[in-house]
Amino acid sequence: MQTTRKTLVSKKRPLALKRTRRATPSISPTPILKWVGGKTRLLGELSKRMPTNFGRYYEPFVGGGALFFRTAPARAVLGDYNADLINVYQCVANDVDKVGRKLAVHIRKHFEEHYYAERVRWNERSPKQTKVDRAAQFLYMNKTCFNGLWRVNSKGGFNVPIGRYTNPGIYDLQSLRAASLVLQKAQLHAGHYGDVVTSAQAGDFVYFDPPYHPITQTSNFTSYTAGSFNEDDQRELASVAKGLADKGCAVILSNNDTPFIREIYSGWNIDQVMCGRSINSKASKRGAVAEVIISNDF
Repeated sequence: MQTTRKTLVSKKRPLALKRTRRATPSISPTPILKWVGGKTRLLGELSKRMPTNFGRYYEPFVGGGALFFRTAPARAVLGDYNADLINVYQCVANDVDKVGRKLAVHIRKHFEEHYYAERVRWNERSPKQTKVDRAAQFLYMNKTCFNGLWRVNSKGGFNVPIGRYTNPGIYDLQSLRAASLVLQKAQLHAGHYGDVVTSAQAGDFVYFDPPYHPITQTSNFTSYTAGSFNEDDQRELASVAKGLADKGCAVILSNNDTPFIREIYSGWNIDQVMCGRSINSKASKRGAVAEVIISNDF
């Protein structure tokens, strides 16, 4: 006998985008995505360690871009391994109203069956889908999936179940447009972080927020893309960071506070900070975790 999943969103209460005028946004830009490992809770600690003045802003592991949106730099170079994430930012920068209209359709249709149908369509990667189609899909699933977790399997297939939300967060066009304005000032690259920072020069600021070194082996999570980030990758990153510091760049990195991370950044400024974590499925394992903010002298 065929069964269907229990409905999580009532058809009597359809979601809708808040309508706004086309005027230039007067609100400050904020992240448009949920992102596991996002730095919203560390913004105060990161901001006070940033240089007062700098040339270009570089963030090669941009993720949700919390520090980027808070800083709203006049010139920026952003990158990420996740090409679909970079496509979202490119489409919001260049076609924000079109993204908003397509996102509004998903929100009106939001229902468990619609979510899973869109997840299948996403993984099929039909050539008929435009970049804007996929950007709107990404935004929709990110806001309605479990904990905003963007996780893919070894084949690159998105496999996160729907979240148990009564009323998922709703995007409004004013917020998307505010993000669009600051993203228009950024160069966007999908690929290896080393390629993103090749143009960095003395006086530029580089912030690295890589996949974290696990506190324990069971806590390892790097599945934002189909690849991984192991200890050799962490050592390579430390070498790239040193090269940028020697070039005269201001460099800040964040990571878990582990003996290994402290060892490979020996000689740098290392400050321990406590950051709340809420992604663990067991409530008893959620709470503040020791992280480090690493910087050179600038």
